[in-house]
Amino acid sequence: MKVNEIIEIAENRAEDLFKELDRRALYNQKKVLDAFRKAGVSYHHFNPTTGYGYGDAGREKLGEVFADVFGADAAIVSPNIVSGTHALTIALFGLLKTGDSFISATGDPYDTLKEVISGKNNGSLAEYGVMYESIPLKNDTVDLDLLEKKLREKRYKLVMLTRSRGYDWRSALSLGEIAAACDLVKKVSPETLVMVDNCYGEFVFTEEPTQFGADVAVGSLIKNIGGGIAPTGGYVAGKRELVEKIGFRLTSPSIGTEVGSYAYGYLPFFQGLFLAPSVVRNALKGVVLASYVFEELGFEVLPAAGEIPSDIVCSVKFLKPEPMIKFIQSVQYVSPVDSTATPEPWDMPGYDEQVIMAAGTFVAGASIELSADGPVKPPYIAYFQGGLTYEHVKLALTEALRDML
Repeated sequence: MKVNEIIEIAENRAEDLFKELDRRALYNQKKVLDAFRKAGVSYHHFNPTTGYGYGDAGREKLGEVFADVFGADAAIVSPNIVSGTHALTIALFGLLKTGDSFISATGDPYDTLKEVISGKNNGSLAEYGVMYESIPLKNDTVDLDLLEKKLREKRYKLVMLTRSRGYDWRSALSLGEIAAACDLVKKVSPETLVMVDNCYGEFVFTEEPTQFGADVAVGSLIKNIGGGIAPTGGYVAGKRELVEKIGFRLTSPSIGTEVGSYAYGYLPFFQGLFLAPSVVRNALKGVVLASYVFEELGFEVLPAAGEIPSDIVCSVKFLKPEPMIKFIQSVQYVSPVDSTATPEPWDMPGYDEQVIMAAGTFVAGASIELSADGPVKPPYIAYFQGGLTYEHVKLALTEALRDML
């Protein structure tokens, strides 16, 4: 069968899912538009600032719009947050203190956050006397029975839920699964906080975790919610008193979120948020297409063909290193930036195994733009994600299939 025929069959099978994703994008676009109008966003909010940034109207207005979109009391949106891991770090250090215990209900987090929690000689939470536990997933979702048992046995200050799969072979948590975990925590231990690592999940559904019981949601601006326009940054959204405490960790306890300038202006952050519902829809259509295509070719994929994705990632199990590496290299070749580069496995900081990554993106490392990566270890899973336009995803898949077949 020819590559174009495989793609066409996949698109025909995906037609109903595409319609549902269009419906969600329209809902989310209206939500964002309403938030902009309610906040009265104007040109002067895009202006750059320097120095301390006292009275920075753009910074303050951006936080106001994000909070509205998340159905939250307040939000920090800052280019001074350098990554999702950084956003999670300031949230954890802002909400936990010496003697506190917290638990990850979605297994151990990805490698870069492990050092934040239990690293040695690096100022980790463990070195500040914060105690950590984790419970493994059960059938790829939160083990509610074990979580309830833990909560009844011990007082935890915080429960952390990681929405995305990281480099695990599982689908991302759905909002329903997050809601069930939040309901359990608040029923059994009302004083315990729930923090959600929201990376890769924004605008996938029509609501966010803070609308389903999460006290705080944390993420990166070079993933979904930056719309491929935001050049850097991260966010924290949630209850006002908690966001305020986290702000003291972002800057200092004496000034919190009263300061913070950005000399390049806030236009890309506002514009990225406005475009994000449409961009996320495009990426999700790419996930759906890839799932149908690779399943047709006999590969095991997550999400399975016909399933609505819970994030912007399609995992493909290649079982051998050569086809995995070749596929990721093909994605790089069909990138708008650095298409002449050939990615190779390398010792990526923060990871135990070598990682290969295709990321020919306008914003370096932006996961909302089309990319593919994975650790080079059995069962050799490639994580195919993002896509500013559906057409780009389709072209990349076409090229990759021609190389493979």
